[in-house]
Amino acid sequence: MKNVDRLIEIEALLENITKHFAKNNLLRVKFLYFVSEYQNLSVGMIISKLGVKKSNFALLSKKLEKEGVVSVKHGEFDRRNRMLFLTEKGQKELDTYQNEMKKFFNEDDHEVDKAIEQLTYYLNKKI
Repeated sequence: MKNVDRLIEIEALLENITKHFAKNNLLRVKFLYFVSEYQNLSVGMIISKLGVKKSNFALLSKKLEKEGVVSVKHGEFDRRNRMLFLTEKGQKELDTYQNEMKKFFNEDDHEVDKAIEQLTYYLNKKI
């Protein structure tokens, strides 16, 4: 099996697993994750990593801000520059999701950890 085929298979399998735990709101969970992990990235870079349209991202971010899950801060020097942060409520929601995933993958396998780390590193370089 070629690498491209493997990546397609991995993506499909991971999407099915993560959708289950995200209760079919996978984009919301991805949004929370990227905001949490990449707080210093611009909104444009987060959009690129998520692979969504700017308009969809704007709608979701406004919805989550209204729900009190994320907060938006504008740049000091350029008000057009926006930074997103998880609120306590948003962090709790993300933690709940991640804890459910950890229970599902209750293995402590260093080879798997290393393989996932390498794949993540590789994919982040490509995007």
